[in-house]
Amino acid sequence: MGNIIEIEHLYKSFGEVRAVNDLSFRVKEGELFAFLGLNGAGKSTTISVICGQLKKDGGSVRVGGVKVEEGMDRIRREVGVVFQNCCLDKVLTVEENLSCRAALYGITGDAYKKRLEELREMFELSGLLDRTLGKLSGGERRRVDIARAIIHRPRLLILDEPTTGLDPQTRRLVWDRIESLRKNEGLTVFLTTHYMEEAADADYVVILDSGSIAAEGTPLELKNTYAGDYLMLYGVSKEEAEGLGYKCEQVRQGYRIYLPDTACATELIRSKPEVFRDYEVIKGKMDDVFLAATGKQLTGGEVK
Repeated sequence: MGNIIEIEHLYKSFGEVRAVNDLSFRVKEGELFAFLGLNGAGKSTTISVICGQLKKDGGSVRVGGVKVEEGMDRIRREVGVVFQNCCLDKVLTVEENLSCRAALYGITGDAYKKRLEELREMFELSGLLDRTLGKLSGGERRRVDIARAIIHRPRLLILDEPTTGLDPQTRRLVWDRIESLRKNEGLTVFLTTHYMEEAADADYVVILDSGSIAAEGTPLELKNTYAGDYLMLYGVSKEEAEGLGYKCEQVRQGYRIYLPDTACATELIRSKPEVFRDYEVIKGKMDDVFLAATGKQLTGGEVK
């Protein structure tokens, strides 16, 4: 599996503020790559450099093996971008917006009609095509925006907080369609999000803090390194829970035992099976990883 994005020692400053500081990472073809960080961490700056909207101060950025400073015309044909805010024309109909975007890539005539029908079915756009974008709900606009971004069948789809503010049903629809594209067409997805449950499904995660990488790895690797595990014990006494020798917290259903890793849970179960009458072992969450790696909590876009 090759790399579709290769970034080496990237720097970008705005005056005295260094937005991106010696950033290096790779995105493999076909994977879901999560790029996490608080607002101002350097995510949008990095995306803008990848898309050719900003010039880097230093380092190397390649997309599909092509340097951004040498082949942006080619790169733009292989990349689709869904920005935080919808970039479509609100006074045009959905179909007019899509036809304008398709024409930029030379998709016209029967080829356009075929692609429009595919996107209409994929994102449930029936009944929306003749409506002006400004009269659509937020969820409807987001579905159209993603259809616009993939109308030319890009190899790489950049999603900048694509589901912020969407209802659960629309979020599920969006992710079902994106996963289908990854499975059936080998689409690579580069995701920024404030929803940690979305990052937990990624193949690889990079966490930014002040323009530099604070942590990176698969979700499992990050949770094992930064979050630890915990046991939930039910139907036990306080003495039994405390007797396990680890930090213990009483909760409504029973006791929560904090452990450094899964192996520790296995050893406890083997050594004191009589205590484990009703229990579950729970992995740490990506929220815990982010907090441990950066010292800040990322929840729905708010810092805590």
